[in-house]
Amino acid sequence: MNELSHIGNDNRPSMVDVGGKPLAHRVAKATGFIKLQPATVELIGSNGIKKGNVLITAELAGTQAAKKTFDLIPLCHPLLLSKVQVKATLRQDGVEVVGEVKCTGQTGVEMEALTAVSVALLTIYDMCKAVDKTMEIGSVVLLEKTKEEVL
Repeated sequence: MNELSHIGNDNRPSMVDVGGKPLAHRVAKATGFIKLQPATVELIGSNGIKKGNVLITAELAGTQAAKKTFDLIPLCHPLLLSKVQVKATLRQDGVEVVGEVKCTGQTGVEMEALTAVSVALLTIYDMCKAVDKTMEIGSVVLLEKTKEEVL
């Protein structure tokens, strides 16, 4: 079994030292879905939710969340992100959110992409909770992560 990289000799969690790792261009993409009632989908599509434009607000919330991931997840490193793109798309039965995060650094950005998607979905839930009591958030998954060494 591989040695756990986040557990010290004292059996306590610690942030991994990535200082010796080479810089790499890193990209991660995640997706998630919130299932909504047809009436809620219609309200979102007609901009009829009283809290405002659900899709744009969710995209902004996801972008902010990606930038704050290190504040939310204890062992994540603060990263200089070069791109965060969050896209919320209205579907017949809910909203699909896709988040993509890029950086040039010494550790990956998959947690930032997953956090962006999760917070965007939670924002949709918050904005629609007055009109839909049956919403379900699910299927938050990492679609891909890549690393390309900097020459």
